[in-house]
Amino acid sequence: MTIPRIYSPDTLENKTTCELGPDNLKYLKQVMRLKKGDKINIFDGFGREFEAVIKGFSTKTVFIELGEIIPTAIKEIRITLAQAIPKAGKMDTIVKSAAELGVDVIVPFDAARSVGRIAGEKSSLKVARWQKIAGESARCCHSSHIAKVFKVSSFADMIALASDDALRLIFWEEESQKTIKDILKDETVTAVKAFFIAVGPEGGFSKDEIIKTKEAGFISVSLGKQILKVETAAAAIISIIQYEKGIFGHRSQEVKK
Repeated sequence: MTIPRIYSPDTLENKTTCELGPDNLKYLKQVMRLKKGDKINIFDGFGREFEAVIKGFSTKTVFIELGEIIPTAIKEIRITLAQAIPKAGKMDTIVKSAAELGVDVIVPFDAARSVGRIAGEKSSLKVARWQKIAGESARCCHSSHIAKVFKVSSFADMIALASDDALRLIFWEEESQKTIKDILKDETVTAVKAFFIAVGPEGGFSKDEIIKTKEAGFISVSLGKQILKVETAAAAIISIIQYEKGIFGHRSQEVKK
């Protein structure tokens, strides 16, 4: 039987034991039908993963003893995806794909042409849902890192979140001078380790938004002549960056802790 891989919401740094809450209790005991003494793998979303053994169950938790550290791959780059809120449930698909492809941070934001605006309590519930999707994606694709989903931001706040050391790219279908290939092949960005990419809603970005981001140090780029659907664009962009600079580009070294 494949050893179950479980996410711990608490950091595992410097720990020899931990407890898992009600959700994992139900999954391990009722769904997986595991017992005291059975083995699992456990990760905390911060790059730490351990072999572990179930030491017992209570009515509310699972008691775990940590064993050997499982070596994890070094992350060569960091990617932040700023995604304008799309229609309906498309954001679920975008978060799932982005998390599977190794994005570190996801920033949902309202753009001028966003149709599906989210506010108040509904916004908090949506973010919690997206964070859960990101965690499940990490578990399924055997990543020891979980993408962090930020609260829904305004366009201005999204721009402000981009750090000065990141290569800041905004994708615009009307851009005719630069493609993502041009940028990634440029020798001046060879040493860049942080990428901040902004992807628009179904209607794309307005010219005013492009001007504002350029003033803030963003570079306007396109994917070429092909126009992709909003739920496909982010995954394509992340895959291209990961192929050129990250997890798909070359074999990463492993960290043994």
